[in-house]
Amino acid sequence: MQIAQLSVYLSVPLMILAAVLLDQLLGEPNRFHPLAGFGWLAQRVEERFYGPVFSSSGMRQVRGIAALSALLVSLVALAMLLQQPAIFGTMFSIVVLYFSIAPRSLREHAGRVASALAAGDLPAARQAVGMMVSRDTRHLDEEGVARATVESVLENGNDAIFAALFWFVIAGAPGVVLYRLSNTLDAMWGYRNARYDHFGWAAARLDDVLNFIPARLTALSYALVGHTYSALRCWRQQAAAWESPNAGPVMAAGAGALQVQLGGSAIYHGESSLRPLLGCGMVVSAADIECAVRLVRHTLYTWLAVLVLGALLIAGWQQYA
Repeated sequence: MQIAQLSVYLSVPLMILAAVLLDQLLGEPNRFHPLAGFGWLAQRVEERFYGPVFSSSGMRQVRGIAALSALLVSLVALAMLLQQPAIFGTMFSIVVLYFSIAPRSLREHAGRVASALAAGDLPAARQAVGMMVSRDTRHLDEEGVARATVESVLENGNDAIFAALFWFVIAGAPGVVLYRLSNTLDAMWGYRNARYDHFGWAAARLDDVLNFIPARLTALSYALVGHTYSALRCWRQQAAAWESPNAGPVMAAGAGALQVQLGGSAIYHGESSLRPLLGCGMVVSAADIECAVRLVRHTLYTWLAVLVLGALLIAGWQQYA
């Protein structure tokens, strides 16, 4: 097989590998991150589209759909245009994917929590995990800090790594732009409260749709890399009880793969929430943070290996077909 032909089949895995290597070398930008700029733009669009306070729930929902469309259609179309030129398009796609994944940042944030717990500095650990989760961390004990960190690592393994890779494979740079921006809008507008229950409906539903397949692939990957039987059993028996239809499989399978217990009580925006228990085995300890990071890292290696092997198999099949 000619090298030029092989490079065509390996182009997507090689771009993904390049983006992952960029992330490992550079990490997540501390300043001028495109997602931060998008967040600023989304706030301006919200101000323009939200409408008067007396709007009906139906009109608020329509305004939310219009705001979502105004942001996503234009930026996805721009990504489609910029990925067309051969060399520039390849470089653009790699950079877009690099900005859309954060395995190094996830590892570093979790590492800060683990280091603080190892040093016996609970206040520092609370502060560090507060950078990862939306819950109130001020009164968490050591087990609560460790549990929150493991939950964040498992869930963000899907949201900040594997779902982005999935949509890059499916639709290139436009696919990953669509996913990552939808995920960001869900984080901004997807709350079930008086302000966003209707305005953020479209953003939350789109994020659910885009995450449906990636979440289950992530859950299956956690099961294959970790304790398979426990992960599959917890996924089957516990995932449906979780509020989020996509976080449930990821968290349940991840907890089973690690053989730890997740869920339970947590405080969000001043309100206590009693969440279903997930997983099996022992309660979470500080040592399980590194185990969760390792599970995500090994899952990433598995995905890279499968993508490369799959491309080679397809190339070989095409050659002899």
